Parts: sequence; C-alpha cells; structure tokens
Amino acid sequence: DPHGKFSIDPQLGIIRTKKQLDHEAQSAVVLTVQSQLGDSPLYSSTQVNISVTDINDNAPAFPTKSEKVTISRAQPPGTAVYIARAEDKDSGLNGAVKYSLASQQSNAFSIDPSLGVVNLTRTVSGEKQQEYTLHIAAEDCGSPPLTSLLVLDSLAVKIVILDTNDNSPSFMSSPLSYVMEDVEVGFLVHHIIAMDPDEGRNGQVTYHILSGNENKAFILDKITGLLTTAQLLDHEVQERYNLTVMALDKGSPALSATQVLTIVVLDVNDETPVFLKQLYHTAVHENRDPGEFVVRVEAVDRDAGLNSLLQYEILPGPGYEKFKMNSDSGELITTASLDRETQDNFTLVIECHDLGSPARRSTAQLQITVLDENDHSPLFAKSQYQISVTEDLEEGSAILDLCASDEDDGPNGAVTYSLIDGTHGAFAIDGVTGSIRTAKALDREDRSQYTFRAVASDCSTRFPRSTTVSVVVHIGDVNDNDPVFLQNPVRAFVPAGTAVNETVATVRAEDVDLGSNGAIVFNLMTAETVFQINVKTGDVILREPLASKDFSTPLLVMASDQGISPRTATALVIIFTEEQEEVISFSHSLYEASVPENSAAGGHET
Repeated sequence: DPHGKFSIDPQLGIIRTKKQLDHEAQSAVVLTVQSQLGDSPLYSSTQVNISVTDINDNAPAFPTKSEKVTISRAQPPGTAVYIARAEDKDSGLNGAVKYSLASQQSNAFSIDPSLGVVNLTRTVSGEKQQEYTLHIAAEDCGSPPLTSLLVLDSLAVKIVILDTNDNSPSFMSSPLSYVMEDVEVGFLVHHIIAMDPDEGRNGQVTYHILSGNENKAFILDKITGLLTTAQLLDHEVQERYNLTVMALDKGSPALSATQVLTIVVLDVNDETPVFLKQLYHTAVHENRDPGEFVVRVEAVDRDAGLNSLLQYEILPGPGYEKFKMNSDSGELITTASLDRETQDNFTLVIECHDLGSPARRSTAQLQITVLDENDHSPLFAKSQYQISVTEDLEEGSAILDLCASDEDDGPNGAVTYSLIDGTHGAFAIDGVTGSIRTAKALDREDRSQYTFRAVASDCSTRFPRSTTVSVVVHIGDVNDNDPVFLQNPVRAFVPAGTAVNETVATVRAEDVDLGSNGAIVFNLMTAETVFQINVKTGDVILREPLASKDFSTPLLVMASDQGISPRTATALVIIFTEEQEEVISFSHSLYEASVPENSAAGGHET
C-alpha cells in the first residue's frame, strides 16, 4: 500500500480505508498482511485482494466542442455523414454511452443510439438550404444515468451541403491553330476555353498540357488558358505539334476533359537550299552524240511549299555551253560531242534557287572527266627511219630508239613495239621502250642492208590500233678481211732476152671489204732483185737485163689493203728462164719463229 489508502487493526486484523478510493484511478489493490505471536521471531503472512467497485460518478464527455462536415447534395439516403464519439470513464453500464439528437433543423438526419453514426434519412438535392446544425446528446446507462448535452454554444455538428460535381468541363475553343515559325518568344498562339456549368469550385476550370510539349516549346497559363511560345519555333525541325490539353475543375473528386490541340507551324523562307555534295565528280565518254546523260545533281531545302521547290542552272564559265541542265530535275546532258584530246575535263559551277520570295540560292562545283575512246593510232616521229651501223657491233647493241606517241589515254595510249618483215634474225625490238638491238653478229660482206617494218600498237582491249614505219639499216664496212691472192704461187717464164721495163708477171689479189679497206697495194719483200712491182696493178716489171740464160729467182709479194689497220697477205712469184727446169724447194728443212702474246690478228711473222 504505497499510497497509504488502507489501515489494519493490529489486534483484531480489521482492514479499513484511510483515503477516498477511485475506481477509475485503481480498480484493484493487493495487500500483504503479516502476523506475529508475542515476541517470537516467527511470523506468517497472507495476501488480501481488494476490488474497488465502480459507481456512476462520470458523465459522458465529447472530445471537441464543435465539428464541421461536408456532404454532397447527391448523397443517397442511408449515407453516414458523421460519427459522434463521447467518452465515459466509468465501467460497465456506467460507462456505456447512448446517443440521441437533442435538436435539429430538419428531419433529414438520424443517429444510431449505440454507434453514434449520423445517417442521411433522405436526399437533400432538392433543397436550397446549404447547411444544417445538429445537437447531439450522450447519456450513460448508469442508475441514475448521467447526460452530456451538446448545446449550440458548446458543441454542435454543422453539416454543409456541397454542390455535386456532376458536370465535366467542355472545350469551346478550336482544336486547330496556326502560327508562323518566325514569331518571337511569348507570342500568343491560342486561347483555350472550356466551360463547366457546375457551381463554385466545381465549375472553376484550370488548364494543363498532358503530352506533346516534351521540348517545352509552349507555356499554358492554367488559369486563363492562354497558350504562348516558350522558345523559337522552326518549321524545318517540327512542322506541327499535337498537344493533349486537359481542362480540370476543382470539384472533389475533380472532373476533367481532354482535347488534342494541333498547332501547325507555318513555313517562312528561312532555309537556303543545300546541295547533297559541294563537289561532284563524274565522267562521260568522248565522241558520244549530243544528249548524253552526264550526272544528276540534287539539293534539299527544308522549307515547305514554294519555299522548298528548287530550280537548277549552270552558271556561265569555260566550256559550259557544251552542257545543258534540266532546271527541274537537275539532270545534266551534253549539247555537243566531246573530244578528250582537245579538253579532258570541265569544271562547272551549278546553282539552285528556291521559289520563295525573295529566293534563296546556293552553288556547288561539278568536275567532269572526259573518258578516252581509242580514236587515235600511234604515230612515229618519222615516216621512215634510215640508220647506218658498222658490221663489228656486238650482239645486243642498241642501234635505234623508236618512239611513237598516242594521244589517247590509259591503255588506249600505251604503246608497244614489234618488228615485221625481213630482219633475218639480225634485229630485235624491246616491246616497251622501242629500242632496236642487234640479235646476232653482223657481216656486211654477207648482207649490207636490211629493210623491215616496225609496228607501234596501242594496248586497247577493244579494237586496238597500230601504225607501221619502214626501217632501213645500212651495214658499214670495217676492215675485217685480208686480201686474197687469186693465184699463189705465181710462176712466170721469162725469155732470156726480155727487154727492160717489160712486164714479166702479174699478181692478182681481192679484198671483199669496201673503200680503202678493200683497196690493195702490192710490194716486193725481196730487197735485192732485178724486178720491181707496180703497187696498184701488181705487174712485175724487169728493170735490168737478165744476167744469164739459166736465171731464176723467187719473189715474195705482199698485198696490203689501205685500212687504218692494214691487213696483208703474201704470195710467191717464181721467175725462171725457159731453159731452166722448174725446181721448187724450201730453203730450209725447219723454220722456227717466236710470236709475242696479245699480237694483233693479221700480224706478219717471218
């Protein structure tokens, strides 16, 4: 008993209350009682449970003095509009609360006595009254019962009847609007108007953009419905906007309506035509008839209507008269046959302009390459080639470099060379360079002149063209042949009485070389003799009378040509008188000679 609400008689054990008990504060008390006999240290204890019984000493009480609730005018009968809650601290029936309407302005409401639920007993949609005040009494079930009355100045339930939001807003403005793309920011595009026949907040409309304005191009005043531009518009970027606009009333729950507002951005001529390429490269074959298609140029203009329609033309410049352009399609054709060899490329400046007012223009460059046709044959520098070479050229020596030109281009202008007719295997030509070389050793004495043809052909894969030229090769002589005696030895029978200066014998020699290389002179190699020889004719002449009738002598005659490095030959002339028999014998039975190395061919050793 910490609060000292009880006492006990120590002799009799009677428990009495010392203070006022309150069931609501403490409904049960548990006391521990201890007993002891005399002065004995022994004692015993017991537990006493005391229940505090409730009496009806608390009246029901509402937590607030007034309440205000709103209901829709269209609520049906039986709708709960308010729940009254009163508290009674007593227990059992003393704390059980019943509810009743102490006063009301209309029979439109009733209250559940047990639950305190205020219900609508009939509809109020036909009544003009906007609000009702109900006074609610709360009474417990004690005996006697205690009552708490909600009076007008303490606690009242005011029920406000609201208008029913049974009408959605309806759009009155057009769903289509037009605006020029060059308007300034803040320009009024459209006035959105929606009507709602409901009253009060139920008829107040606000405006909102639900979709279609993702790039924030427009601003909508939610109160006035004025739609203005928030940024510059560009027809070429977006030519129409489809905004889903909502008109929303302020009812609870709110009703709404939507409209798709189409805003068409009208074009102004603010875009310049742009060619797909600033530099066009194309090619056309030469020799084609006028009207040959060359190329089609194209430009785009992001404007609309006439502002986007384009016209094409060629601006005046070198060679432009040989072409014609379709002003609508941009197709370029030739007006004359082209000749690549005269002009192999053209550079044209082309222009396009739109049909706006004023028109906007742009230009591009067109480079046209004239493709070659094989319409030219190779041409040699001369109509005939004559050349002289010496017969001692080594095999493979270059004797002539031919060159033929072809005005065509590429393979049509690439030239290869070949030889035809009678080269007799003596000459060959390099097919690429045109260099003619000896293919074997030459011999003027065998053949002093060659006449053949050289062919220059282009490398066209279709209908190749060629030209021939005559080549005459004269073989010049070199001193490569020794004189040859027609007879060796020569025997001459001289009568003993032959007169002085009489020709007693003649030696003959030939040299197949030409000129001085083939001109022969004769000399006697015998020093002491009565004979002399004519150096040109080879006549052996007696210059002194013969000493005896049995005279005989051998003469050694040398024939020499007159080349720069003369070549020689020797012959034996045997002269004897008629009475002497022909006896021929070597003067020695053995001859020995020494020859230095590297001696020139034709050298004479005795």
